[in-house]
Amino acid sequence: MIGIGTAGPVGTEPARATAGHHPPVPARPAEAERDAWAVLAGVFGLGPVGFGILLERYGSAVRILDEASSPGGPDRMVEASAADIARGDRRARDGLDPAVAAAITEAAGRAPTTLARIREIGLAIVTIEDPAYPARLAAVDMPPHLLYVLGDVAAMNADAAIAIVGTRRPTNAGRATAARIAASLADVGATVVSGLAVGIDGAAHAAAVHAKGTTVAVIGSGHAAVHPRSHARLADAIVASGGALVSELSPDTRPSLGTFPRRNRIISGLADATVVVEAPARSGALITASWALDQDRDCYLVPGSIDAPASAGCLAFLREFPDRARIVAGIPQLIADLGLAGRLTEPGVRPDVAATLADVGKVAGRVGRQIVAGRATVDELVAVTEWPVATILAALTMLERRGLVVGIHGRYRPAPGLAAADPGVRRQRPRESP
Repeated sequence: MIGIGTAGPVGTEPARATAGHHPPVPARPAEAERDAWAVLAGVFGLGPVGFGILLERYGSAVRILDEASSPGGPDRMVEASAADIARGDRRARDGLDPAVAAAITEAAGRAPTTLARIREIGLAIVTIEDPAYPARLAAVDMPPHLLYVLGDVAAMNADAAIAIVGTRRPTNAGRATAARIAASLADVGATVVSGLAVGIDGAAHAAAVHAKGTTVAVIGSGHAAVHPRSHARLADAIVASGGALVSELSPDTRPSLGTFPRRNRIISGLADATVVVEAPARSGALITASWALDQDRDCYLVPGSIDAPASAGCLAFLREFPDRARIVAGIPQLIADLGLAGRLTEPGVRPDVAATLADVGKVAGRVGRQIVAGRATVDELVAVTEWPVATILAALTMLERRGLVVGIHGRYRPAPGLAAADPGVRRQRPRESP
């Protein structure tokens, strides 16, 4: 923890930045600098652009707090900002608001309390200068300059990450679809990113945890005010399973209408692609989808009935962005479109076969792949898997109900839906009438 004296953080010399003068950039003690970033992150009205300008001017967050804490410091900060405008710096816009300069001074004064609160909750502070900062998020326009993370920081940097979002009032079918997609993504080792909201978000997180996968929840509040409260146990499960709860907001920030759109840009920014399961005409999930397109990320939407209010937003988005938004034609197809089908392969199994079996579970998936490979009886399947007969029969029942396997007189073969994925099995073309 950095100590804060009357002139700023203990052990530093106060910086004097007059109009037109930029002090040399000092060496930044990593821990003290990170703490100073966290203090500044809680200043209301100081956004990423304003913080970046101050950081460039003073050389470090520690020196910003030094200046704000010194006599006349807030006035000098405002004067230096005015000088930037006079020199034509467009980023400065209207200059540093005196109220923001005063808020920085106030934040510097309560720094020990702020940092004690962060440590009490157990949050990691990840600045955009840290190697652990998620590379995907750093690549978007105006990324958050700091993230508070509860859980495994490395979860934000998975080699494959997919966001799943949707309405807070899903249909039962929509909830089940979100869960199946999340579980299938977990099975191929992709991290599931969502917003911890009730409805589609919660279903996706819970399914990823249940499948023993990794999931990251981006919350629209501080960690001391996690919303909704009904998902407190789910939040604990996410962290316990190796995932993380992430926010750019200081710990005690309460959720509001303005915090959720900010949260949505981080959800899409942490992911390679965003999948919208259900969204009515006006839905925050569509904001996340728009952010995904703005960030040059892929966006997939699950279609629904033209009469279903829960699908109206998805259908409208697909119509509005026909060349950029993509349809989810099925979970196997989605896994293939995301470029993740290769993760399902076993020796001798084609990726398209594995993708077709992506959402039937690991047991039924393996049985299905063995049937494609030519194992036709229960005895053969028991021998190759070393599983009990009851397990094999249960898997075969599921595959038959899904229309992927056909059983005739005790022998099983791939149904057309599964056979079509295997080039070794040709479907017969219907004969035309003479």
